[in-house]
Amino acid sequence: MKHNVYLESKPRYEILDGLRGVAAIMVVIFHLMETYSKGPAYQIVNHGYLGVDFFFALSGFVIGYAYDDRWSKMTTWGFFKRRLVRLHPMLLAGSLMGLMLYFLSESPVFSAIGNVEGWKIAVAFLLTCLMIPCGNGLDVRGWGEMNPFNGPQWTLTYEYVGNILYAFIFRHLSNLVLAILMAAAAFCTIDLCLNLNVFGLLTSARDSQIYTVIGGWSLAPEQIYIGFTRLLYPFLAGMMISRLGKSIKVRNGFWWTSLIVITLLALPCIGGEGSILNGYYNALVILVLFPLVIMMGAGSEIKEGRGKRICNFLGELSYPLYITHYPIMYLQMSWAWAHPEAPLYAHIVVNVSCFLLAIGTAYAFLRLYDLPIREWLTEHWLGRKRR
Repeated sequence: MKHNVYLESKPRYEILDGLRGVAAIMVVIFHLMETYSKGPAYQIVNHGYLGVDFFFALSGFVIGYAYDDRWSKMTTWGFFKRRLVRLHPMLLAGSLMGLMLYFLSESPVFSAIGNVEGWKIAVAFLLTCLMIPCGNGLDVRGWGEMNPFNGPQWTLTYEYVGNILYAFIFRHLSNLVLAILMAAAAFCTIDLCLNLNVFGLLTSARDSQIYTVIGGWSLAPEQIYIGFTRLLYPFLAGMMISRLGKSIKVRNGFWWTSLIVITLLALPCIGGEGSILNGYYNALVILVLFPLVIMMGAGSEIKEGRGKRICNFLGELSYPLYITHYPIMYLQMSWAWAHPEAPLYAHIVVNVSCFLLAIGTAYAFLRLYDLPIREWLTEHWLGRKRR
């Protein structure tokens, strides 16, 4: 199969690839609309942040499917090399893009830009490229992000953590132990979604995001707890689905699962601002509905033709789109907040243009950079020629 450089001879789950792309597009739209929101409860495409949790579930499934039965022929370092080839080239591209557009996004909302020493910018960029989170001392944007040139890169930090945990711990666990760990992770998800604060880690600073899972992007204890909580249950659930081979066959599976994902991510805040009903919704989606969607995607078939081509395109585009779109969002935010009195049509033009620019940029990176460099690394670093 063309460009299949990381799953080798195993067949692909094209529907799941397509769903990853659908979720990535919804995340981009969520971020575009977030600029105009008075708070999470008022956000258009309100639950777009749950796309991250869906990505983690897909990742757990794909990692388990791709690697669980290969450890007799693969070393731990060999596994890490494969994951680096898959993930790190585009991570570097997103970081570089963030640096290139960094000064262009200067505005009052990004208070640190223009007031930071050059050496801090250089060190922060180096750490971002190495996937080492930046602390507050290297917050060169003023938002407290662990990756200040490309905010959503925090999810890749946890993706790397998930891969490390899989290689050293998760793959060795029996299904029973994995299920017990899933139950503990599910409890943390409920703790976060319902703001139970059993461990005393959720602070009043989170009041504006109460009854959501929003967070994970900084090194504050609360944010680290949120990040691990968002990673663990979805990732483990994806692994368990892969191990058990659980699937649900649905006719026209891609179209139905796409509609479900779009609906789950787009629904308004349940119950309104400050309603615990929204917390129950977050928990239901993460703990139950996302695993069901993955089982539907894994169990359904898509025939050769337009649908399969769409799935393949969306699957290839998903990661480049997710990891490169946010530097464009910084520019969109700066413009929108600097021109609150601009006519509606101007905001529509800017937002549509940013969306199309994000899609075009991601596709250019995919074709001109990501696929060629992964193929080169696969042959020269992993020692395998592309099939």
